[in-house]
Amino acid sequence: MARFKRVLLKLSGEALAAPDGYWLYPPVLNTLAADIAKAAGDGIEIAVVIGGGNIIRGARVSSAGWIDRATADSMGMLATAMNSIALENAVNAAGVTARTMSAVSMPTICETYARQPALHHLERGHVVILAGGTGNPFFTTDTAAVLRAAELKCEAVFKATQVDGVYTADPKKDPTATRYDRLTHAEAIAKDLGVMDTAAFALARDAQLTIGVFSVTQPGSISAVLNGQGRATYVVP
Repeated sequence: MARFKRVLLKLSGEALAAPDGYWLYPPVLNTLAADIAKAAGDGIEIAVVIGGGNIIRGARVSSAGWIDRATADSMGMLATAMNSIALENAVNAAGVTARTMSAVSMPTICETYARQPALHHLERGHVVILAGGTGNPFFTTDTAAVLRAAELKCEAVFKATQVDGVYTADPKKDPTATRYDRLTHAEAIAKDLGVMDTAAFALARDAQLTIGVFSVTQPGSISAVLNGQGRATYVVP
């Protein structure tokens, strides 16, 4: 696949969790930050959306019945802000300027998201880390990632996972699962492959965004795939 000029990278919050269950594992955080910094140093303009699942998942908390979904999702937005400012600090320490921008206004902690300032940061080579999801309950960070990618004129959304692409079934559960190198949005939706949630996928299809799904388990995987060299499944318009 060709190298992209401007991309949005979607990371799961769970990727930051420590083996003992603590919400943040500095060795992984620093490895991811160094890899993102390398890709930025190669001239790729990068926006990042990171989930908050290592701290709290709104849907899971609300399903327990002790708190309503809108409140639980607000808690999840705050979790993404915590992860975002941790990643911002790590990317800055790796030698590349990073800026956290949140859809939920918290001006004493980070910038409030607005499209034009975010574009300006990207054009200057800053890594833009987008916190707070869409700023609304009931929307996942997958949807936030596709929305921001469309707004910021990104050429593709790269979703980092624990497997090296999209399979016909979960390869950890089904040894007969086969891997796709490339498929269309229509095929991914028709086959219900679970690349992203339905709202996110519908938006990606309408925005004609390429989606790359790759494994983030190996050091250097982010910079490799963003440079068009890593192993990934591409879901194309």
